[in-house]
Order: sequence, then C-alpha cells, then structure tokens
Amino acid sequence: MLQGDRKISENPPVIRQLDDGAINRIAAGEVVERPASAVKELVENAIDAGARRIEVAIADGGKTLIRVTDDGCGISEAQLPLAMSRHATSKIDGSDLLDIHTFGFRGEALPSLGAVGRLSITSRVVGEGAFSISVAGGEMLAVKPAALGGGTIVELRDLFYATPARLKFMRSDRAESQAIGDVIKRLAMAEPFVGFTLRDVTGGGDGRVTFRADPENGDLFDALHGRLARILGAEFAENALRIDAEREGLRLIGYAALPTYSRGSAVAQYLFVNGRPVKDKLLVGALRGAYFDFLSRDRHPAAALFIDCDPQLVDVNVHPAKSEVRFRDPGLARGLIVSALRHALAEAGHRASTTVAGATLGAMRPEPIPAGGGARVYQMDRPSLGARTAAYHAQAPGLAEAPAAWDATPGAGLMEAPVAGRVEALDEGPVGTEETAEAQPLGAARGQVHENYIIAQTKDGVVIVDQHAAHERLVYEKLKRQMAENGVAAQALLIPEIIDLSEGDCARILAVAEELSKFGLTLEPFGGSAVAVRETPAILGEVNARAMVLDILDELDDQGESLLVQAKIEAILSRVACHGSIRSGRRMRGEEMNALLREMEATPHSGQCNHGRPTYVELKLADIERLFGRT
Repeated sequence: MLQGDRKISENPPVIRQLDDGAINRIAAGEVVERPASAVKELVENAIDAGARRIEVAIADGGKTLIRVTDDGCGISEAQLPLAMSRHATSKIDGSDLLDIHTFGFRGEALPSLGAVGRLSITSRVVGEGAFSISVAGGEMLAVKPAALGGGTIVELRDLFYATPARLKFMRSDRAESQAIGDVIKRLAMAEPFVGFTLRDVTGGGDGRVTFRADPENGDLFDALHGRLARILGAEFAENALRIDAEREGLRLIGYAALPTYSRGSAVAQYLFVNGRPVKDKLLVGALRGAYFDFLSRDRHPAAALFIDCDPQLVDVNVHPAKSEVRFRDPGLARGLIVSALRHALAEAGHRASTTVAGATLGAMRPEPIPAGGGARVYQMDRPSLGARTAAYHAQAPGLAEAPAAWDATPGAGLMEAPVAGRVEALDEGPVGTEETAEAQPLGAARGQVHENYIIAQTKDGVVIVDQHAAHERLVYEKLKRQMAENGVAAQALLIPEIIDLSEGDCARILAVAEELSKFGLTLEPFGGSAVAVRETPAILGEVNARAMVLDILDELDDQGESLLVQAKIEAILSRVACHGSIRSGRRMRGEEMNALLREMEATPHSGQCNHGRPTYVELKLADIERLFGRT
C-alpha cells in the first residue's frame, strides 16, 4: 500500500457514538438502494396493513415523488410518531426472529426514508379522525389533523436530497421507472387478491396508468393463473403447467412453462418464499436443474413458483433487502422443486407450446388486399365425408395407372415432374380405424413432404412432424431409461489421479462425492486437502480428471450444485440418439409414420427435441380456413 493511502492516522483512533441522523442515513444506504427499493418497502407495508387496493404514483422515475395510497387498517394518531422511530414495529414482539408472517419486521423502512427524503404519512383508523405527520432529513414535525376517508397515504418527495452524493448513482428516469414496475409486478404476483395500480404523474395532473391489475376472483390457482396472464401475458398462461406438490412441511405451487416456451435469458423466472419475492441462488439452480434435460444452455425456462412453509423452516433475515433466504434443509427445497417440475413436464407428455403454431401461422402471408376494397371473403361449403374420401382416392398412387384418356388432358405433363411430397397409400384396416387414428392427439398420417416432414390429420386440424427430431427424442428417452435402470458404467483408472485442492474445495467436492458416483465419477479423500479420482464414466472415454473436478467446483461455487458430469454423459447419449434415429431424407411407409405418432403420444417430453426445439407443429382448421379467407 502506498504511504499516502494510509487510512489510520498516527494518533490512536477514538470510538464515537453516531447521532440518530447518521445512523438512519447508514440504514437507508442498506435498505434504500434506489427509488424501486423505497416503493418495495412502502407497498409491502400496505399489504401487511391488509390493503385490498394499492395505488402507486411516481414522478421522474421516483426521484421527486413516490406516493402510495392504500385502503388498509391505518395508523392511529398516538402511533404515528412511533412509526417514524427506528426499530419500532407492530409485526413482531422481538421474542422470536424466525416466527415472521409479514413482509416487514425490522422497523427500519420509514425512519430510513425520512432520513434521506421528505416523508409524510396521512392515515385514518376506522372510527377515528385522520392525522398526518412529516419528516424531512431526519427532523420530525408534530402530528396534525388531516382529511382522509380511510386507509393510509405515504408520500416521499425528493429522495436522497439529504445525501446528494447518492443522486449521482441514480440511473435515467426511464430505467428507474422500469425497476419500479418490476417491483410492483412481483408483489402483484404474490398477492393475486389485491388490486395494484402504478401511475406516472411526471409533469403533474393525473398522469398515465402504466400498470393495472384488478383483484382476482376464484380459488387460489384460478386467481394466480389470471394474475400471471395479466402480468406475463396470455401466451405464458396458455403454455404453463400447474404445479402443486408438498413434501415434509414445504408446499410448492405455481405455474411453469413448457420447454418449447423458453426465453433467451432468465428474465421470466419469478420465485417466492412465503409470499416474499426472492432472488435466491439455490432456488434458481433448482429451476435450472429441473429443465436441464430439455433446454440447451442458451435457453432459460419461464416460471412463477411459490414455496410456502412454516416460518421456522426458513430464515428471511439474512439479507438487508430480504431478497435472499436460507432454508433449514436446502436439499429438501431443491428436491421439491426439481421433482415437482419434472413430474409436471412428464405429465405434459408430447404437448408443445402454442406459440410454435402461432409463429408458423404468422409466417404465412395472405394475398394483398385489393386497393380500395376490403379483404376477400370466400363462402364455401365444407365437403362431405364422401367427397373427401373420393378426393383422397383420386390422389392415391394408383392413379398413375388410370386410363390413357386422363393422360391426354391438357397439363398432363406436369404430373410427370418429380415432386418432393407424396401421399402414402395406407393399408385399409377394419372399419373405424381411420376415425380412431384421427381422434388421437397427433392424428393419422396422410403423407410425407421433402422426405422429412410427416403430415397428419386430426379431428380439428393438421399436424406437421419433424420425423428426425421426433425420433431422436424417442431414442434419447429410451437410452436414459436404460441408464437409469442399469446405472452408469465406470472405468477404473490404472493409477488413481491425485488432485491437490484447498481445504474448502476439498470439503465441497467430497460433500457431493456420493452424487457424483452415481454417474461413474468416484472420488475419495487422499489425506490433507487432496482427493483421489479412482473411476471415471466409461461412456466419456479418456477424461482429464483434474479439469473435470475443477469445473465441478466452479459450478458448485456459482450455482450451489453441479450437473457437469450428468451433462457430459447425456450429451453423449444425445449424440448416440441423433445417429441412431430416423434420418432426414428417408422415405417412411404409412404404418411407420403412424407408429411414430403413437409412440410420440406415449413418450414424455416428445414435444421437444434434445435442444428444446419443437418436434411438431399443430395448426387448427379454423386458423387454416382464416388464412384462405373462408371465415
């Protein structure tokens, strides 16, 4: 260190007691990072007060005004000064810091906000008059009468005016407004029976509503589904699987999207513990692990998951902003998420995201609308079953042996040109077989185009199947089942590889040694902080054991778990499945195509390939007719 950088003078340091203003400003630095942090604290207070409707108004990204209005229980005249005092709260009695059933409990938010901004509270309790109190820069004014019908209005102006250095670190008004909107949306997900409104009043007046979510009705799942549709969009709601599982005192509910409805980043992952929005490494890792086998590394699942448990089983007081939690049994929470999501994904079977069909229809463009006229509408009767049957026979391969009179017709030469599509003549089965096949989810095969895509007809639409991607997934699932039943073969090293690690890394790698051994990687302690690698997975061939162990440690440090060995093994299985599946360009007989469709229906996860891409697209007849102007 340079001499000029010394932080301690030659004289002995003197310990001083800081005044209340400095204490509150320091606390505000931990609790209030930006305007969104202030909004979070105030809205959580409103929810704790039993509010059913909450309105938030902001100006200039929350820098000059944050106003939260609620219809909660209110604060009495005598308690208003106490509400502005540090560590004064109505939510706990201090006897047990683990028995927490509310968002807030520290009693720091209001005095911290009053220390760095101009804060006023107007509140009214049922049966009493309304009163107001103000704090500016830590200086509290006297309580005075006010006019208010009920509930509470908290107004924070000029945030960080008392600490102007903090203003230099604020982002643009637009960025701060977006952060506030994200906070409101997360809290709205956690409370579907509460109405939320976010209004931007920059420039004065009533401003404009940037977000609104009315209280939902029905049971918990109906209300949650409606709220998620409002916030995350109808497409998420259509492609989300209901999650409801319980294990040893922990209950997991929520909705998780199909793998084919994935995102390019983790922006659509929302996790809650006892109603509190959290960004916890353990829970994010569990969510990633549940989708591990269905998405490539550059795709991320979309989900809104809620864990409810006895407050004694989780510590929410481990982070200043309460955005992280610590479970008494982390493995239980992780296992619950992984098993519940995988069970739901398995039950979804071959189902694929509706956005796939939407994108397909969106790529099809109708003919241009004539100038000066509306869109053409063609009114045609749908052909009868007999007419459709006759048309199918007319397109059958046997038509090539038709009388020569047909060949003499104009344009017959066009029929002789080679084509990439063909209709497969299906063996006639018992009466009703055709209708039975069409009633299946993926329908009955009608043909093959470009020797790679199977066209199937369902009762109300058309299914297009990528034969290679679909069969690749089926083979992959079979290989995984075989591996699960027979285990991963391990190859013993002639000379065990000794790897020297730090004490911490050695303890962490040995803690997961039993899990790694299931995948053929056997580790043993070798004295001190060294480990010995005695076996590696045979399917991986020659392995750089040291590099693998170090990569596993990096994953453990970054994500709290390691799927590296499993990923490498399943990557090999995926390549084997790719080479062992039906190739693009292979002609398939009708019975082969139908057999593939039936196997897809019976195999979990067959709706997406090993990389998360869809294996089929379903187009509804109504959408097809709309493309041709029939409706």
